[in-house]
Amino acid sequence: MRKWLDRALLGVGWAAVLAGIAGVVLHLGSWRWELFVLGASGASYLMVGALLGLVLVLIARGWRSAAFAGVVVAVALWTQLPIFVPNGHAASGPRITVLQSNILFGGADIGAVVRTVRDERVDLLTVDELTQEAVDRFAAAGISDELPHQFLIPGPGGGGTGIYSRYPLRDTQRFDGFQINNLGATMEHPERGDIAVFALHPIPPNLNFAAWSWEMPRIREILDARTGPAIVGADFNATRDHAAFRALVAGRYDSAADLVGAGPMLTWPDSERWGPVLGIDHILVADGTAEDLRSLSIPGSDHRALLAHLRMNA
Repeated sequence: MRKWLDRALLGVGWAAVLAGIAGVVLHLGSWRWELFVLGASGASYLMVGALLGLVLVLIARGWRSAAFAGVVVAVALWTQLPIFVPNGHAASGPRITVLQSNILFGGADIGAVVRTVRDERVDLLTVDELTQEAVDRFAAAGISDELPHQFLIPGPGGGGTGIYSRYPLRDTQRFDGFQINNLGATMEHPERGDIAVFALHPIPPNLNFAAWSWEMPRIREILDARTGPAIVGADFNATRDHAAFRALVAGRYDSAADLVGAGPMLTWPDSERWGPVLGIDHILVADGTAEDLRSLSIPGSDHRALLAHLRMNA
């Protein structure tokens, strides 16, 4: 009986280890195939299989199998553990509070967003899926009392995007070629001077994979073209397990989540009882650091908002 139990445990253990290997491969690869890119969204969950497999083969006393599973677990941990370790630095410049929110086709509770802006003294709000009706509700809720400087290009469905700022905006720009409005501007901060700000939203890869595959590298080109301090609020429709996202933070931009060691910072879907399970919303900073980052549920939205306290370099 023990022999058959060990064989069963070994079989299940190896299946779990193979799932872990698939997760590692999906994480590491710069895939050009839609199925693999979509699969990479859940790569970290597959990697948990390697740990489960290791436990099972140890119970089954499969020592050689356990050694192999241990190597897979080590590689998986190498890909995932760094996001739980803060890697920020001290900065003595001004503090800037940033809120990033996807408001689900304009249907989220705008009042809740504006209350967060007011209560948290938000300096910069980036909004995805901004409709004209949502713009009107933002105005009615008193957003201009807190963030009077605005660059908004609303649109139907999920196509609209907006930047609300406490400080003046200039050099506003809508970037060409994107399926959804992607915006940039220069914020004139009274202490730090000019800071580039971006509100970005590439198309989801499951809706238009070819467009997403073009838009993510294009976003990196846009960000890399700017020098000096910069802040990005975005629904990138990509997790840290996507090579296309990691490319964005491979240079001078840092993810606020990485800076504070917040882990994957899951944001979607917040509208389901079993969610959120993916971290696709992000705040990035260049020439600065993050002191705090947390997610907030916004009634009526399928995304959690991100609230970050950034500190710019002097």
